[in-house]
Amino acid sequence: MELNLTLLFSSIVAGAAPIVLASIGETVTEKAGVINLSLDGSILLSAMVGFVTAYRTGSLVLGFAAGAAAGAIVAGLVGFFSIYLQQSQVAVGFVLTLTARDLAYFFGNPYSRLYGPQASPVPIPALSKIPFFGPVFFSQSMPVYTSLLAVALAWWYLYRTPRGLALRAVGENPRAAYARGYDPRRIQMLYTLLGGLLVGLAGATFALCTKPGWGRPQGAEGTGWIALAIVIFGGWNPVRAAFGAYLFAFLQVMGIHFQEVWPAIPAQVFQVAPFPLMIFTLLLTNMVRRREAEDTGGITLSPLARLLGIFTGAPPASLGKPFRPE
Repeated sequence: MELNLTLLFSSIVAGAAPIVLASIGETVTEKAGVINLSLDGSILLSAMVGFVTAYRTGSLVLGFAAGAAAGAIVAGLVGFFSIYLQQSQVAVGFVLTLTARDLAYFFGNPYSRLYGPQASPVPIPALSKIPFFGPVFFSQSMPVYTSLLAVALAWWYLYRTPRGLALRAVGENPRAAYARGYDPRRIQMLYTLLGGLLVGLAGATFALCTKPGWGRPQGAEGTGWIALAIVIFGGWNPVRAAFGAYLFAFLQVMGIHFQEVWPAIPAQVFQVAPFPLMIFTLLLTNMVRRREAEDTGGITLSPLARLLGIFTGAPPASLGKPFRPE
């Protein structure tokens, strides 16, 4: 099996775009102390809404906007019930992911397997001519560029701006942030909506770029759960989360190549394999890291432990805990 490395990495960057967007969106939301478990259903609903809107209007811009809005609405419901009504974030998110999934399939059924508009590559002049890096990073479509930009912007905003510091403060200790004059509930709601908008954009990217069209199955099922796992894998850091998304995309792309090598194996095996492999990688990383820490009294010395330390981090201290102002 011969691999064209330029084509391989270009496919990984393109295929990871929706997972990157969803992971970054959930990272921002969880950094503020809110768990949004509606990701999987929200991605499917926004994919359907984005495709139908683009199909009916002929406008990709409106399609992406509608998908982002759908994701923000679902996230807004999570925020309203969990932040203001003090309901369980886990329960609310789980119910909404099932509801959004069923709504997507019900309302999207008439548009199943129709051909619609899709985002085309937009090479960046001069940069796209750079060997290897040009085709991989600068000859992609606008949604892919958006995913790359989202990683850099999220890291800069979280760790280099006063507003990012306030966001992290609310996620760590909302009472202390409240004492300093911040409104934790307003901040949590704001970043829940922003995270949902990115998740909705991820769904629209599936239907209008990565896997154009809408159908049942859509091909995006399970991606929301993987994005949630990637956030943990990345230690609630946007750059590390993006790395996890690219790792998952790598497993998906390699599944396609392995299918050509072993055609006798059912195609469904290679389509499903990246999901358990990714979960196994996350479990193995956590187990090895914990074992190393126990054996050395919390001081990791081996190269493997130091490497795994790059991909681990503590969750926000108040993650999933509702804030009640006195």
